[in-house]
Amino acid sequence: MPKTDPITFFKQSLKSDAYYADEIINIYLLRPAAALIVWLLYPTRVTPNQITIAAIIVGLISSFAYSSGSSQGIMIGGILILLKDILDDADGQLARVKEMYSRRGRFLDSIGDVAVNFFVFGAITIILYHQNPSVITVLLGIASFFGITLRVSYHVFYQVSYLHLENRYKLNRLTEEITEDDLRGDRIALRLQQIFNLIYGWQDRLMLSIDRWCQRGIVNNIDAGKWYGDRIGLRLSGLIGFGTEYMVLAICSWADSLYFYLYINVFVMNGILFASILYRRFWLVRGEKIIKC
Repeated sequence: MPKTDPITFFKQSLKSDAYYADEIINIYLLRPAAALIVWLLYPTRVTPNQITIAAIIVGLISSFAYSSGSSQGIMIGGILILLKDILDDADGQLARVKEMYSRRGRFLDSIGDVAVNFFVFGAITIILYHQNPSVITVLLGIASFFGITLRVSYHVFYQVSYLHLENRYKLNRLTEEITEDDLRGDRIALRLQQIFNLIYGWQDRLMLSIDRWCQRGIVNNIDAGKWYGDRIGLRLSGLIGFGTEYMVLAICSWADSLYFYLYINVFVMNGILFASILYRRFWLVRGEKIIKC
C-alpha cells in the first residue's frame, strides 16, 4: 500500500468499514492515535509482532507503576495502560496495511493481554489491600480480573463472528482447536497456540454456548448476517472491549479512585455484559428480521 495522508491511511487500516463493529472509543480516539503511529512506522522495518511485544512491555511497566501505590505512580499506570491499548491497536493496523498477518502474532497478542491484566490487577489489588485490608478488597480484585477477561472474550466473539461474515479475519478462528495443518506448520506458533488454548479455550467454548443459548434453539433458522451483524448487539458488546475497559481504568487512575473502579468493573461493566446477553436472548431472537425466509 502506498503511504497516503494520515486520514486515508487510518480508514485503510481499520478492521471493517462498518464502524459499529468496533468500540466507539476505538473509532474516534484510540485507533486514530494508533493510525498515526502506524503511518510513521510504515516506511520502516518495524513489524506488527515487534509492536505487540512493545505493548506487552508497556503493560507490564504499567503494573509496576501501579504497585508503587503513590498517586503519581497510579496516574502514570493509567497513562501506560492506555498507551498499551493504543499499541495493541497499532499492531493489528500495521499488519493490515502491510499485509503481514501472523499466527504467532495472533496468539502472542492474546497471551500478552492476559499476562498484563494479571499483573495490573494483581498490583491494584495488593495496593488497595494495604489501604483497606479486607476479604472484600481481594474478592473485588479477583472478580475484576476475571470479569475483564470474560467480557473482552465476549466482545471479541461477536466482533470476529461479524468480521468472518465480511471475509475478514480469516487467520483468526472463533475457536482454536489444533488441526493437522497447525501440527505441520510453524512450531513456535503451535506452542503459542497450545498456551492460548489453556487460557482461552474454555472461554471460547463458553462464549459459543452463550451464543447458542441466546438463539433459543433455532440456530439453523437464524440468518447469520443479521444475527452477528446486528448494530445494537455489536454496539452493546463494543462497550466492553479493551478500549472502553482500559479507558475507564485510566480515568479512575487519574482521579486516584481505584477502589471505586473495582466496583465499576464488577457491577457496571458486568451489567453491560448481562444487558448485551439479555438483548440477544429476549429481544433480538424474537425479531422476524433474523429468521431465514
